[in-house]
Amino acid sequence: MGYLLGIDLGSSSVKVALVDADDGRCAASAHYPKTEAPIASPRPGWAEQSPDDWWLYTRMAVAEAMAACGAGAADVSAIGISYQMHGLVCLDAAMQPVRDAIIWCDSRAVPFGEAAWRELGSALCLDRLLGSPGNFTAAKLAWVKANQPGVYERIRHFMLPGDYLALRLTGVAATTACGLSEMTLWDYREEAPAGFLMSHYGFDPGLLPPLVPTFGEQGVLTAGAAAELGLKPGTPVTYRAGDQPNNALSLAVLEPGEVASTAGTSGVVYGIAGGVVRDPLSRVNTFLHVNHTPSAPRLGVMHCVGGCGILNSWLRRNVAKGPTYDDMNQLAASVPAGSEGLVVVPFGNGAERVLENRTVGCSVHGLDFNRHSQAHLLRASQEGVAFSLCLGMEVMQGLGMRIESIHAGRANLFLSPVFRSVLAATSGATVELYDTDGAVGAARGAGLGAGIYSSAGEAFASLRQVSVEEPLPEAVEPCREAYERWKRRVEQESEACL
Repeated sequence: MGYLLGIDLGSSSVKVALVDADDGRCAASAHYPKTEAPIASPRPGWAEQSPDDWWLYTRMAVAEAMAACGAGAADVSAIGISYQMHGLVCLDAAMQPVRDAIIWCDSRAVPFGEAAWRELGSALCLDRLLGSPGNFTAAKLAWVKANQPGVYERIRHFMLPGDYLALRLTGVAATTACGLSEMTLWDYREEAPAGFLMSHYGFDPGLLPPLVPTFGEQGVLTAGAAAELGLKPGTPVTYRAGDQPNNALSLAVLEPGEVASTAGTSGVVYGIAGGVVRDPLSRVNTFLHVNHTPSAPRLGVMHCVGGCGILNSWLRRNVAKGPTYDDMNQLAASVPAGSEGLVVVPFGNGAERVLENRTVGCSVHGLDFNRHSQAHLLRASQEGVAFSLCLGMEVMQGLGMRIESIHAGRANLFLSPVFRSVLAATSGATVELYDTDGAVGAARGAGLGAGIYSSAGEAFASLRQVSVEEPLPEAVEPCREAYERWKRRVEQESEACL
């Protein structure tokens, strides 16, 4: 049956994987660029990327992966897409971007989401959107409409980053119901696009592209795209999902009570619910999961921390200046739990939902020049990220969700023994690591969408657990003491933003 191609469009790079459709083995993977992709920030709190760059990265990564396993153009049976959530891509009538994409960590639209929350009423938003429009795609488009009317007038369709990538592949402008939920444009009561929010913002309903299913043929490779990628024209695109729902799929997290996590540029805890979960303060958000149906609801409840792996990479570039991530992890492990009083608040990548969309920034507290070293700063940073995930888990548990086990891929901060130990000891949950990633998950999703696999069980039969981290009894008390100290500092920083 050949290979399944998974494309994972992140904000740091595009990663691709070629999975052998017969045995589920990842035959080759590649990513581009080799350093982190640039994020333009022309003003504080802004974050933009060029959609044309995403296409370049995709072409380069696909070529490298194909060469690595000797795959030919006709060897790829189906394509799946994972993508950074909540971004805004605006296209004109020729399906060309009219401006750079406003990506997930951009904070400029917060006032537009908050205004809709007030004007429509929190009760209506909670009932039909399951939360505030917040800083999601619909609010970002409202910002464009208010601040760049000339740009807005040229828009024929707006969409998510993954929708744009699918358009470049197939020539078909479309999105999914799951995608609309990521935009806060899904009406959960009506099981339909949220026309009332479109109307509130004054959006023409025709700006929304048509819907295609999450799994199933969404279009086929055009001759032009196939030539650029070295693939066969007519190859079907059969799956697309946001990076966090896709990460859950990658880990076979599909049923109520199961929990997935990532710790890449951002950090996420994503738990599956079998019914509606609403946070009145929208500190965590609910989206349609990839296997949702009206008759068997599957909703993903998501806590997102913007400043996660991006903090680690910032430290490597600007503070450590030379060590590998493994070196940094070893340095962090040389310091005891609690970092001898040093506290790092890691929220330096835009507004944080768990803090009710406040932008508190990253800060360091309690630094003692006579006691603390680079190792302390590295450990306190990893502790700060782990504590941030625990803060959201407290909210999720307060909404009735149980978190006893966390599934994650063996990647990014989950490669750090310190991070895993602190997360397990502080949350009380077991951390289970698996040999997979978002690109591999997207490839297996493509197999499901193409009918190559008859069930998720078949698609993920080769998924392999590689390690389990139980809460260490000796780590629980010092980690929880440090967590309470960290929370007090976060409360002070958050109150200062009021």
